[in-house]
Amino acid sequence: MKFCHCVMSPDRAALGKLGRRSMYPFFKRLCDIVFSSFLLVFSSPVLVLVSLAIFLEDRKGVLFVQQRIGRNERPFQLIKLRSMALTHRFLSAQVYDDSPGVTVVGRFIRRYKIDELPQLINVLRGDLSIVGPRPCLPETLLLFGKERSALRHSVRPGMTGLAQVNGNIHLDWHERLEFDLAYVSSVSAGLDFCILLRTVLVVVFGEKWGWKN
Repeated sequence: MKFCHCVMSPDRAALGKLGRRSMYPFFKRLCDIVFSSFLLVFSSPVLVLVSLAIFLEDRKGVLFVQQRIGRNERPFQLIKLRSMALTHRFLSAQVYDDSPGVTVVGRFIRRYKIDELPQLINVLRGDLSIVGPRPCLPETLLLFGKERSALRHSVRPGMTGLAQVNGNIHLDWHERLEFDLAYVSSVSAGLDFCILLRTVLVVVFGEKWGWKN
C-alpha cells in the first residue's frame, strides 16, 4: 500500500487516538478557517466564471448539494459545482470524467477539481476539514462495518485525503477504507502537509499520477 511515508498500520491498538491526545485538532481547525477563507477570496473570480459557464451550457442550476456523512457519523449537506446533467445523476454510482451525463464544462471542472471549491464553505461551517477522509454517502456506511466506520468517522472528513492522493477513483472501497484508517491512526501536521503537496500534484497531473506514485 502506498502512503505519503511514515504512516502506521491501521491495525494498531492506538488507532485514531494520536491526534485527539494532542493540541493538533485545535490548531488544525484554526488553519482550516484561515486557509479556507483565503482560498474562497482568492478563487472567487474562478467560481464566478465557472458558475456562469455551467449555467450557460444548459440553463440549469449551478450548485449540486448532496447529503454526506460527517464526523461521528452525523449527516450534512455537501456543496459542489454541478458537473452533470440533472437527468443523469445516480447517487450511489462512482462518477468518472467520461461517465454518461457529465457535461462539457463538468469534464473540465472535474479534471482540475474546480467543482470541489464550494466545499470551502463546508470547511468554514465545520462540516469538513481541508484534509481528512472524504465524506461518504449514507448508504456507503454499510460497506465499512460498525467498528471501522466509527473509527473512520472519529475525525472530521476532508476535501482531500490519503486515499485521494493514492489513486482515489482508481481504488476500490476496501482500499480507500484502508487509507482512511491509516490516516486516522497517524494524523499529524506533517502528514496533512504531505497530503496537501501531493494534492497539488494530483490536480496538475491527474489522479493516475497518485495511483502510480
